[in-house]
Amino acid sequence: MLSKKQEYLETRIERELAIARQHGTKNKRAALQALKRKKRYEKQLTQIDGTLSTIEFQREALENSHTNTEVLKNMGYAAQAMKKVHENMDLNKIDDLMQDITEQQDVAQEISDAISNRAGFGDEFDEDELMAELEELEQEELNKGMRDVRLPSVPSTSLPSRPASTRKRAEDEDEMKKLAAWAS
Repeated sequence: MLSKKQEYLETRIERELAIARQHGTKNKRAALQALKRKKRYEKQLTQIDGTLSTIEFQREALENSHTNTEVLKNMGYAAQAMKKVHENMDLNKIDDLMQDITEQQDVAQEISDAISNRAGFGDEFDEDELMAELEELEQEELNKGMRDVRLPSVPSTSLPSRPASTRKRAEDEDEMKKLAAWAS
């Protein structure tokens, strides 16, 4: 109903504005009356807009309240379910079980360490010595690679005394002089 009234008022405002333009300077009294009616319609339209906004806010608040109610209800169900699950659990028993698990994991790790460590038959090598030997091998490879690199040879011809651009400019000037001498 309010939306229909909004549309009606908007058309009335447009009509009154058209009347005011029509009378303009010819009939100021009629133009002023039309503008006054337009202002009243605009005021009513503003009130309807405010009412619609209030209704929209109330609708959103109701939706939020409904959502919150459902969430709280589900949280209550979850709390009851958790309570039932935890009824049969004793915290001391859980601590004892976790301690047993930790002890068994430690035993398993010790067994694994004992199996994976090799018996010492003189197989132990010094890590620093191995790293030094590896660095020597890498340096030999690098040196060998440097010997195989071929550098370009030094040019055997002598370089020109003047740059090519200067030489070209001098040749162009000579030709211009010859051309000027010929033309005169």
